[in-house]
Amino acid sequence: MNIKSLLIGSAAALVAVSGARAADAVVVAEPEPVEYVRVCDAYGAGFFYIPGTETCLKISGYVRYDAAAGDNVYDGTNVGAKDNETWYKRTRAEVRFDARSETELGTLRSYIQGRFQYTNGIDDGGSLPQAWIELGGFRIGVADELFGSWTNYAGNIINDDVINYQSGTTNQVSYTFTGGNGFSAMIGAEQGQDDVTGLGGNYVIEDYMPHVLAGAKFEQGWGGISGVVGYDSNVEEFAGKLRLDVKFNEMFSAFVMGGYQSGYEDDFDPITGDVDLDSRNWFGTWEGDWAAWAGISVKATDKATINAQGAYESEGTYALALNVAYELVPGFVITPEINYTKFDGARQAASEFDGGSDDAFGGIIRFQRNF
Repeated sequence: MNIKSLLIGSAAALVAVSGARAADAVVVAEPEPVEYVRVCDAYGAGFFYIPGTETCLKISGYVRYDAAAGDNVYDGTNVGAKDNETWYKRTRAEVRFDARSETELGTLRSYIQGRFQYTNGIDDGGSLPQAWIELGGFRIGVADELFGSWTNYAGNIINDDVINYQSGTTNQVSYTFTGGNGFSAMIGAEQGQDDVTGLGGNYVIEDYMPHVLAGAKFEQGWGGISGVVGYDSNVEEFAGKLRLDVKFNEMFSAFVMGGYQSGYEDDFDPITGDVDLDSRNWFGTWEGDWAAWAGISVKATDKATINAQGAYESEGTYALALNVAYELVPGFVITPEINYTKFDGARQAASEFDGGSDDAFGGIIRFQRNF
C-alpha cells in the first residue's frame, strides 16, 4: 500500500512539473516581413525607392582637395596682381539629395545641396548653395543664378570664371517648358545676392520688382545652341548671352559663348583700386560692354581628358587655362591646371603702382572623389 501510494504521488508530481514547464514556455513571434530597398530606374542611375513610399531618392556628392600656387589670377578687380606668397589650400565636402515622384501634375522634385569647406586654416562652415522644389516645369527656392546655369556655365576648367559669366546663387522662381524635339524655354524672376565676389556689391532687389530673365535652347546629338537675356531692376539695364556647343565625335567637342550688357560704366579707380559694384548689372559681371569665351575638350585616353579655355572682355583683360582631368580609378579624378591672365590698361597701371604686376600666372591641382 505504501509502494502504491508512492508511485501515485510521484506520477502526480511529474504531471505538475510538466504542466508548470509548459506554462512557462517561450513563444517565438513570427518574423515581420522586411521591405528591402528597391532600385528606381525611372530617373537614371543611383535612385532607389524610400521604403514604404513611391518616392525615389538619390544621394550623391564629392570630397575635394585643392592646392594652388603662383599668382592670384582673379586679382583683376582690385589693385595688384600679386603672388599668393604661400600655398592656397581648400578642402570641401558636398552632399546632394534628389527626391522625385510622379503626380497628376507631373514630376514632383526636391533638391538639396549641402556644402562644408575648410580654407587656408579657417573653418568656413556649412552653406546651402541650392535647395528648391520643382513641380512640372515650375521651380522655387535658392539655386545657381539662371543667367549662368541656363547656358551650362562655361568649359570644363576649374578657374573658368576669371572673366566672369555669372553672379552666384539667389532665391528665384522659374518655369521651364520642355518640348519633345530638343527645344526648351525658360522664364524666371530672381532676388539677387549681396557681396557676390567677396569684394562688396549689393545686387539684392530694392523694391517689389525682381530681376527678370528668359531663355531658350535647342539640343541635339551634334550639340546645341542656347541663349538667355536678363533685366536688372536696380540699375535698369539688360544683359544677354548666346552659346554654341558642337560635339564633333566621341573624342572632340568645343563651345563658344558671347555676352553683351547695356549701360556699362567703368567705375574702377586706378589710384585706390576700388570699384563701385553697386552700380553694376547683376547679370553682366564682366568688365566692359561685351565678353567672349571659347573652349575645347579632347578625350585623349579612356582615363584622361584635356580641357582648354580662353576668355576676353572688351576692357582688355584676357584669361587662358589648360588642364588634364585624369580618372585614376572610377570615381577618383586628379586635375592639374595652369592659368594665365593679362589685365587691361587701367588695372595694369594701378597694379604696377601698388607693387604688383600687369599679369598673373598660377596653377592648381585638384583631387576629387565623386560618389
